[in-house]
Amino acid sequence: MGGKKYIATILGFLESLIWLLAIGQIFKHMDNVYCYIAYPAGFAGGIWVGMLIEEKIALGKVIIRIITAEDLTKVTDFLKAKDFRYSIVEATSNEGHEQLLFAVLKRDHVPEMLNEIKNNLPKAFYTIESVKSASEAGLLIDKPSRRGIGAWLTSIKRK
Repeated sequence: MGGKKYIATILGFLESLIWLLAIGQIFKHMDNVYCYIAYPAGFAGGIWVGMLIEEKIALGKVIIRIITAEDLTKVTDFLKAKDFRYSIVEATSNEGHEQLLFAVLKRDHVPEMLNEIKNNLPKAFYTIESVKSASEAGLLIDKPSRRGIGAWLTSIKRK
């Protein structure tokens, strides 16, 4: 949940409530084999839908590491144009001289960064990992929304 404690807590509560309701139905209808199939199918479907939603809302930050012997100029120009912070480290591997580029960016910028890597560094090795937290020093900071989870829940009640 990218450090979203309140949303994670509410979703955890809802998940356990659904589990209790489903297990209750299974125990009420222990003679019905479809109950034993429906719960795991629903659980698996929920995981799949949750992953799709997570990909779409793209919360949080990621670190992209690129390892290459190729010229990084076009990629660094792209990063500068987008105001993404990056660092380059010189390295030696079993294949000779290489460079490591580290960039921390928001998850919703990953597709355009991957496109840039594939277009300009086709032989590069790269990894992408979630970042639990990052210092905001040197990064562009979004203005926080005044609408917190409490306001969101209150708006649901009013409707």
